[in-house]
Amino acid sequence: MLFETVSFLALCLVAWFWLDSVRLREIGIAAARRACEREGVQLLDDTVAFRSLRPVRNDEGQLTLRRVYEFEYSGSGDDRQRGSVVMVGREVVLIDVGARRPALHVVVS
Repeated sequence: MLFETVSFLALCLVAWFWLDSVRLREIGIAAARRACEREGVQLLDDTVAFRSLRPVRNDEGQLTLRRVYEFEYSGSGDDRQRGSVVMVGREVVLIDVGARRPALHVVVS
């Protein structure tokens, strides 16, 4: 009886974590999409990919999870650049698009 109860609780915990991760991934996709629009680049594949998960302390000192998602974007349609979304708990704390713009070449005579 105890084994079944513990197994059921563990299964519920795994299901909750999975559903929570799906919701947070959607938040990450929306953040990446807004950042790409703001920078004038195209979000490729319209998705983010999970990169890492680790426990951290938030601003209030509470233990929470830090998730990092990666995505690809293009400035010209012919290139692929990597960006990332960092989330602490449910909050997006960093979005790295770093749009690559062509450098100005100045000719001095």
